[in-house]
Order: sequence, then C-alpha cells, then structure tokens
Amino acid sequence: MNVTSTAADYLWFEEDFPDLAEAYCLSLVRGLAPAEVLRRLDGRPEPSLTGAEAVTEAAFEHQRGDDRQLLAMASVGDWTLVVEPNGYLGVSEERVLPASAGTTWIAHFANINGADAFLWAQDTVARLSFEPLFPGGRWGATPDAVLDAMHLVGFHFGEDEPEEYLPGEAAFALAEHVTGVAITPELLRETAFTCGSAKV
Repeated sequence: MNVTSTAADYLWFEEDFPDLAEAYCLSLVRGLAPAEVLRRLDGRPEPSLTGAEAVTEAAFEHQRGDDRQLLAMASVGDWTLVVEPNGYLGVSEERVLPASAGTTWIAHFANINGADAFLWAQDTVARLSFEPLFPGGRWGATPDAVLDAMHLVGFHFGEDEPEEYLPGEAAFALAEHVTGVAITPELLRETAFTCGSAKV
C-alpha cells in the first residue's frame, strides 16, 4: 500500500484559502479536456480567471444572478481539475455518473453546514461514495476498494478517534492516492483556469 500523503499534508488548505474552504467541491476527471468536462455537464463557457481567490470571488457573484454554478477547470497531467466554490455538482451522482462514461471521476465536497461527500465514479458506475465525517457508511460497487488507504490517510471509523479529526483533509489525501494528483497551494494560487457554468 503506497500512500504518499495524509490529512496532515493538507492542513494548508483551510489556512491559505479560507473562503474556498468554507464551501467547495473539487473534482479530478481523467483523460478529458476542460471543454469536454463542461460539455458533459451541459455547461456554457465563462471568462477565464487566474487563481482560486479570483474564482471564489467570481463564483459568489455569479450565484447572485441565476441558478448556475461556476466551474473553474485546468489540465493537471492526464486529469482535469474542476474547482467549484460553494458548489456540489462534482459529487452529484445524477450528473456525474452519466458524465463519467469511459473515464474516472474523483470528487470531494464540504460546506459550512457540515455536509460532506466523496465520490469515485468510473464509466457511469459509482465505485465508492461516502461522507468523510462518517466513513464507516460506504456504498457503491466497490466500497472497500481503498479501505486500507482510507485508514492510512487519516479517516477514522470510531476507534481511537483523535481530538481533532480532519475528514476534509483526509478526502484530499485519498483523492491524491487514487489519482496520483497532488493539489498544492501553488496550483490553486497560480493556475489560469478555463471557466464555465452549469445549471444546478
């Protein structure tokens, strides 16, 4: 079991990007360009933006106007990273499972109300879905496929739970384990994102 990062490696996210960390969804989609990801979500193009802070500000402005969610996308190796401030499309099985045809889609979401989700979809099938706060309740076609990794990256299943449990950070580390893509402060801060929007 080769786990390179744990929850502790993602403590920077809330510290460096507090506005985004309050409510976000991050997705990684393999082998599809940003334009194709947007097409599969029935989206439309929006002006490009550089850096997660600009994306977060634009997303909140965008949501005041209509029922569309801003999607900021960038190619990272073989994957497209999708950043949704205050969004959840990436963990919506109704939207993601059809969009995952022929590819792999990994996403995690959390908001200020304590709701959270992790989804691993592959070729229209949900392989693993669970709430990071409650990882003992997993479902999908292969709910135990990365169970050992879940323990190693920092998920806790009721036994010897630490005083400070970091389910959001553990979700980042698990996504990295499955995809091989490490999300870094520099990536979020410096990337020029191709943007679009889709109905929620």
